[in-house]
Amino acid sequence: MFGIPGKSPVTLTPRAVAQISRLMAKDGAFGLRLGVKKGGCAGMEYTMEFAAEPGAMDEVVEQDGARVMIAPMAQMFLFGTEIDYETSLLESGFRFNNPNVAEACGCGESIKFKDVPADGARG
Repeated sequence: MFGIPGKSPVTLTPRAVAQISRLMAKDGAFGLRLGVKKGGCAGMEYTMEFAAEPGAMDEVVEQDGARVMIAPMAQMFLFGTEIDYETSLLESGFRFNNPNVAEACGCGESIKFKDVPADGARG
């Protein structure tokens, strides 16, 4: 929808591919749907949910067997993002290295996008 022909809207690191593949196998899901919604201290936050099938307007990205779908309203916000999966002593989770982010809160869960109107977008 907002892509550049021949260029994937998001990329996955090998750790993200491994974790998404594990989650798909465990849940029997087609993949994970990514979106954005209003919320958090910086104004917006990422969403992830299991999906049994892609939506009609979802952008489907498959990399080494891992599959993510990007909700239509999130596509312009996520374009160029690298998704990683990190594990530390205290926590583990997906990390979004997104060039479209202007600000992020201290915990990294809430973001503000560059040149986004205050009403935000839902994914």
